[in-house]
This record gives sequence, structure tokens and C-alpha cells, in this order.
Amino acid sequence: MEIKAMEAAVEALLFAMGEAIPVADIAQVLEIDVEDARSLIRNMMTRYDEDDRGVQIIELEDAFQMCTKPSMYDYLIRMTHRPKKHTLTDVALETLSIIAYKQPVTRAEIEKIRGVNSDHAINRLVEYNLVCEAGRLDAPGKPILFGTTEEFLRTFGVRSPEDLPVPDPEKVEEFKMEAEEEIELGIEEDS
Repeated sequence: MEIKAMEAAVEALLFAMGEAIPVADIAQVLEIDVEDARSLIRNMMTRYDEDDRGVQIIELEDAFQMCTKPSMYDYLIRMTHRPKKHTLTDVALETLSIIAYKQPVTRAEIEKIRGVNSDHAINRLVEYNLVCEAGRLDAPGKPILFGTTEEFLRTFGVRSPEDLPVPDPEKVEEFKMEAEEEIELGIEEDS
């Protein structure tokens, strides 16, 4: 195996593993002597420094690891602190609209309206800080009540849940009729 191919293999191993790999393991994979593997990797370390790359190879006892150079930490911090744009699936939007218009509402009430399990959608909305726990229902089991957050209001440009647009009764009725037709078609196909 030529040196360039061995260096590429070392890069792939160190990158993919993400942790320190004993030099003996690298040597075994490359089918070369341990001292040859150590020399090969140390030469790579020197070139990485000379080329002023964003990553480096470090030696830890009798192992090597690829990691980010400390001079690059500011860039990593900027990347991790960028605001994340969350996209909501149709399921999440449907669940969010139920919570927004019916709040405070329990998980069971949401699932009754949707007709399916809504755990994942609710958890995602909580993770995005659009929905939060708004108390507990005074009923057996004390189920959690969900409501919208200030982040929800900011995101959707409303001052309070009362400012949400009122659904057009004709469109709601039309939607109900379409849903009932879909259910009937589904029942007929199953028969």
C-alpha cells in the first residue's frame, strides 16, 4: 500500500471513530509495523500543522485522535449558537393548532380530536418551546394540561391566544364533511 493511500486510510479511521485509536490497532488495519504507523501519523500531524488546517491529529499515550484545533473554537461556538429554524410537519402543525385553540388541553383530548397518538408531535412542540405544561387537570391521574408559550406568540405574530384568527365556520363544516367522506371511503375499502 502506498503512503498516500495509508494516510487516507488513517484519516478515514480517525475521522469516523471520533475517539482515540491505539496505534497498534491502526497498524494492524494497515498491515504495517507499529513504529511505521506511528511515524506515518506523526508526519501527518506535522503536515496538518504546516497546512494550517482546521483539524489536527493529537497523540494520547499510545493512541491518536483527530479533533478540532483550539483556534477554531470561536467558529464552532458561533455555529452552535446560531438560532435554529425549526420546521413543523403537518402533524405538528395540526397538533399545535388544537393546543392553541383548545388550551389548556390534555394529551387525551388532543388524541381524541386527531384520532391518533400524538406523543411525538407534542414532545417536538415542547422541545421547540411552542407548547408547555400549563398545569394539571383536577381529575383522576392528574393529566398534564398543555398551552402555548410566549415563543409561540412571537413566532406566529399574535399578542395573545385570543388574537388567533377565528376559523371560518363554512370552511370548518366543509373540512368536517371531507373528513367524514374519507372515513366512509376507508371503511368501504376495508370491507
